[in-house]
Amino acid sequence: MAFNPQQIAPIDFDSSTAVGVNLPFSGPAVFLSNYTTAEATKNNLINFFLTNPGEILLNPTFGGGLRTFIFEQITADNLNFLREDINNKISVYFPNIIVNDLLVTGQSDTNQITVTLKYSVLNTSINDTIIIEF
Repeated sequence: MAFNPQQIAPIDFDSSTAVGVNLPFSGPAVFLSNYTTAEATKNNLINFFLTNPGEILLNPTFGGGLRTFIFEQITADNLNFLREDINNKISVYFPNIIVNDLLVTGQSDTNQITVTLKYSVLNTSINDTIIIEF
């Protein structure tokens, strides 16, 4: 009897079937396809963070809303609020994502915030890191 078996998405076995599109939209074609669940998950998270709540008509609460912090003062309270907000939104919109480490740092002299998310996907061997600077 196996304990904690790792699952592989069936679509990952077919190397000719695209799972999603890569971000940013660039290259010889506007949409470059990705062919694994790991790439699709990473691009879905990046897309989520770069979407502001209210941009999607039928789901007005969807989005990380990171751009709303561009003109905020960089303080420890704001960084802690942003970290808690990201954790809460990931648990709501991505229930299969396990946040291993979430680091939100700010550079007050350049007014730059860096979000580093280390995550894994439930019941898979997918582990990855996303770094977003704004």
